[in-house]
Amino acid sequence: MSSVARKVLWWGHFDPDYSRNRILRQCLSENNFISEDFRPRFSRLGNHEARLRGIPNPDLLWVPCFRQRDLAAAVRWGQKRKIPVIFDPLISAYDKQVFERNKFSPGSSRAKRLLTWESGLFQEADLVLADTREHARFFVETLGVESSRVAVVPVGAEENLFKPYPAGQVRPESPLSVLFFGSFLNLQGPEVIVRAAKLYRGAPVRWKLLGEGPQLESCRQLAGDLDTLQFLPWLAYEELPALINSADILLGVFGATDKAARVIPNKVYQALACGKPLITRGAPAYPDHFSGNDNLGIRWVPAGDPAALARTVAELAEDPENLVEIGLQARQTYEDHFSMRTISQALRQALAPIAPDQKDNG
Repeated sequence: MSSVARKVLWWGHFDPDYSRNRILRQCLSENNFISEDFRPRFSRLGNHEARLRGIPNPDLLWVPCFRQRDLAAAVRWGQKRKIPVIFDPLISAYDKQVFERNKFSPGSSRAKRLLTWESGLFQEADLVLADTREHARFFVETLGVESSRVAVVPVGAEENLFKPYPAGQVRPESPLSVLFFGSFLNLQGPEVIVRAAKLYRGAPVRWKLLGEGPQLESCRQLAGDLDTLQFLPWLAYEELPALINSADILLGVFGATDKAARVIPNKVYQALACGKPLITRGAPAYPDHFSGNDNLGIRWVPAGDPAALARTVAELAEDPENLVEIGLQARQTYEDHFSMRTISQALRQALAPIAPDQKDNG
């Protein structure tokens, strides 16, 4: 017997090259789904366009990350045809505007309207994917989604790009390279990194901060003429693995926001996939046994604590011989918890209740 290939229709104005989408499309393929795309001209009228164009019925409708505006029309079209709708939001618009950007206060009328709108959307989907268990909790407790309709599928990394280089198995030379890359958001805590670099006392290291975003200029001003810290412009995504592998220590996120406690950012998955020692803030988003565990290739520091970050970098820099072993632990952590294999399995389990595997007895 062989499984019958099923069709999943990706609906909306999404970026197929965004890493989360590419990873899940690959995992769907491994689970015997064929992905096709539908991009309506107008999000709110997508169901009418799909009907007029005679879009064939798929086995599943998939609304990808960040596409809240496409979800309502997808649900209307799917419900008429009894097609399950999966929503992979990755973020909550309410969470982002109220708790991350502080654009609206939680008790304001605009925040309440946003919450009502987004809650209604999420509750219409047959399945909502969350990248961490804390995001799953937020979707249930704040947005009112039934727990039975939420499943956790980690983000992971594109393993054809993010993998250890042989040079990573060689004892690093002084000065060590400490790398952060990101979009300089409050969630990431880039100013914490700059303050840590200014506080740093230990074996010689070079701090490299790559990227751009809202806090870049304030970080530059805070750094002043600190000659051990370098700001680098964004580079092509395909060049990022080589930069990661050229660094000795990778930095995750250090923001003290509620949102920062709910996420495991891309940079964490990518650093672990490349087998690099990682320093990041502790957070309940990680599995329980990660907390305080120093055998994972990860060193944990409190959120918003530049002194703790400086001390941790110094501890690693004082024993560069051990960085190779810590890197091997990091790669093993990735294999055990966040690899494509584990993501594919998690996705298969998440889809099983609404899309049970069909067998061809042909």
